[in-house]
Amino acid sequence: MAGFPILSVMLLVPLLAAVACLLVEARTARWTALIATLVNLGLGMVLWANYDIGGAQWQFVERAAIFSGFEWKLGIDGIALMLIMLSVFLMPICIGASWEAIEKRVGEYMAAFLLMETLMIGVFAAQDIFLFYIMFEAGLIPMYLIIGIWGGQDRIYASYKFFLYTLLGSVLMLIAMLWMVHEAGTTDVPTLMAYDFDPKVQTWLWLAFFASFAVKMPMWPVHTWLPDAHVQAPTAGSVILAGVLLKMGGYGFIRFSLPMFPEASAQFAPLVFALSMIAVVVTSLIALVQHDMKKLIAYSSVAHMAIVTIGLFAFNPQGLEGAMIVMLSHGLVSGALFLCVGVIYDRLHTREIDRYGGLSINMPYYALFFLLFTMASIGLPGTSGFVGEFLSLAGIYQISTWVALVCTTGIILGAAYMLYLYRRVAFGEQKNADAAAMPDLDKREWLLLAPIAAVVLWMGVYPESFMAPMRADIAALDARLARAKPEGDAHLTAPKPKAATTTEEHAAHGGAH
Repeated sequence: MAGFPILSVMLLVPLLAAVACLLVEARTARWTALIATLVNLGLGMVLWANYDIGGAQWQFVERAAIFSGFEWKLGIDGIALMLIMLSVFLMPICIGASWEAIEKRVGEYMAAFLLMETLMIGVFAAQDIFLFYIMFEAGLIPMYLIIGIWGGQDRIYASYKFFLYTLLGSVLMLIAMLWMVHEAGTTDVPTLMAYDFDPKVQTWLWLAFFASFAVKMPMWPVHTWLPDAHVQAPTAGSVILAGVLLKMGGYGFIRFSLPMFPEASAQFAPLVFALSMIAVVVTSLIALVQHDMKKLIAYSSVAHMAIVTIGLFAFNPQGLEGAMIVMLSHGLVSGALFLCVGVIYDRLHTREIDRYGGLSINMPYYALFFLLFTMASIGLPGTSGFVGEFLSLAGIYQISTWVALVCTTGIILGAAYMLYLYRRVAFGEQKNADAAAMPDLDKREWLLLAPIAAVVLWMGVYPESFMAPMRADIAALDARLARAKPEGDAHLTAPKPKAATTTEEHAAHGGAH
């Protein structure tokens, strides 16, 4: 791979395909989009296969000066690698999910998705702070168009709300970035990650970045755009929004807030814990009373992303590893749940839970997939959901038993609303003849759901495949955070536990497996 600009190629493939989709007829646009996303998936596998675990922190680095003070600089560490793999894995599935559902302006729709793939990979691969910002913000545009043009009845309201919420937070982040570059004299992200900003200034910089990342995740109380966006978005739009776009907030915390502002992160950890605890409990209770399937899954996303922020600000390896695995697992599982909703929505054109019932009788294979993803969502051992949540809670338990207790009640509530949803859809009487007459999964739907099911089980049974590339980067981040370990409120923080020995770490990871 030496000398081959694989990251630039992965950005270029969907971009060129997007242009092609605008120039051809609908059927050709579908195939062009599918082939381009499969090519990128293949390139992603090459990237993963050639990633040197235990090698340099930053690999596949590409640099080219564009103009004074701005560089085209790409490179990845293990954390970025896993999030790029999540992106390229979900994209062909999104194209497949839109194959029959999208009938108007197909070329433009496929072009929007392909443009979004370029920008998502760009966010995770960018090593210039302004290049990151451009990719991060430009990703709003295709998603705004996907919701606003191909969405549901209230799509205009939902698309404006999504755009304005996420854009307003980012203005403060841009101002902070300009100050940081002036102060440090570089736009290079790895250099900025190691730069020691004045702790007094860190407070303001942290808040500016928090304004953007908290909305993107989204954290309570700036989460209200998410249910509207999910309900109005087409199925594939919901998959990519939950699967990848929400993860950009978590990635922002890992790449910017924690390593660049460690003292401020420690200072604001109690605030993050408080907001996350409220999110876990409140959004779970709201999910419990929903009648719309998409809205229920949207609120569950807010609760799951709160587990991510809890793990990130636990300031220990278990919490950080758990947060990353929750992000990867949630990307797969929530995407799959939205696909499951899309399967029956395509048949009956309603998301009302009460319109269904007894689907395990006439759609047994559908009910089986839906059950697997429901169980993964609530963290059943053997599925991807268990590993991440267990590690995140183990991490936060070292800091605060109270925070761990509240978050665990959220997981219990998660089991309540997901199993309640499944019982009403798959079991019980078949009250409606039209629902009882729906056919089971066709070949296309099998091809969409089976790969996600396989990876969910793979991550649950052998999470080391996903943890190994990230472990050295998480250890480096943990070392950076060690000097700013939270101290203070006895009910929120505790003395730093002694570092685990190699044997203990091995045992802990073996237990998780």
